[in-house]
Amino acid sequence: MNARDRLIVGLDVPTIAEATAMVDRLGDTVSFYKIGYQLAFAGGLEFARELAEDGKQVFLDMKLLDIDNTVAKGVENIAKMGMSMLTLHAYPKAMRAAVKAAEGSPLCLLGVTVLTSMDDDDLADAGYATSAVDLVEKRAAQAIEAGMGGIVCSAAEAKRVRAIAGPEKAIVTPGIRPSGSDANDQKRVMTPTDAIVAGASHLVVGRPILQSLDPKVQAEAILKEISAATRA
Repeated sequence: MNARDRLIVGLDVPTIAEATAMVDRLGDTVSFYKIGYQLAFAGGLEFARELAEDGKQVFLDMKLLDIDNTVAKGVENIAKMGMSMLTLHAYPKAMRAAVKAAEGSPLCLLGVTVLTSMDDDDLADAGYATSAVDLVEKRAAQAIEAGMGGIVCSAAEAKRVRAIAGPEKAIVTPGIRPSGSDANDQKRVMTPTDAIVAGASHLVVGRPILQSLDPKVQAEAILKEISAATRA
């Protein structure tokens, strides 16, 4: 992969008009976009289809979790949309159902381990008697066993997850913050360079690009950083 295939810009904006304007501003600099709940519920699913038809790669961040049949039927339809990546919460039954439903398609299924906005205290509040690192490792191993295409984790756990997943699986890391950027609501963050060195294959960057005075210049700077890190 080249750097452009590794950078995923999170289109975490409220309207299709704003998303379209950002894609236009970024132009050919960015080829991979993430669409999550915020934009999906404002017409973003059709927009995702249009991006794919225009030759962009699209990471549909839906974090699916439901009974097996519901997950399977959802994945079947998403595979027909031309999406490149899709997230599910890394629960074994749901992942196995999704993998079976996606057979024969190029859709890369990603198991979400622990959200990057959560730490050990948050997990304890949710009833988990384990640390974030231990839960990430457990869910990563279950995702690989289920046949998933990759893992979503914070870059802080990317090295451990890479050891579990092997060299070929995708490791997608949100919570990427260039040096000097505000962490916002993220708790387990890392710079682009450190994330690539740790074993991440793809970096999801949202607010540091979207809220930049010049998003294209910021994206280009991150791409240079990714390129340098992959050559190191």
